[in-house]
Amino acid sequence: MIRPPGADQRFIGAYRLQKTDEFSSVFAFRRALKGRWLIVHYRPNELDTARLGVVVAKRFARQASQRSLVKRIVREQFRRRRATLPAFDLVVRLNAPIVGATRAMINDDMAQLLDRLQGRSEK
Repeated sequence: MIRPPGADQRFIGAYRLQKTDEFSSVFAFRRALKGRWLIVHYRPNELDTARLGVVVAKRFARQASQRSLVKRIVREQFRRRRATLPAFDLVVRLNAPIVGATRAMINDDMAQLLDRLQGRSEK
């Protein structure tokens, strides 16, 4: 299968925030978009692509399977849309208990936040 340039949809190490300092600098920038369950902290980076970090607290998702599900959903949305996102470092954080939330609801929440983030870069 031949993909057009810029259609790389992998989630390799270059697209991840890995160090504590990287997470801290995003939180220190103090810009965020809040959704129903998720909040996206962001700051511009000097790279040509967006990078992602995910934080899911036990306080909001008690079971490991729930925390893993949220992380998988966030990573999948990011992976699919990374090429269209601005060059920001993003930290997505679970901000409310996910009791009663379905996969589709969390997926929609993340998609709406990424849409709003794209709007921020065009201003």
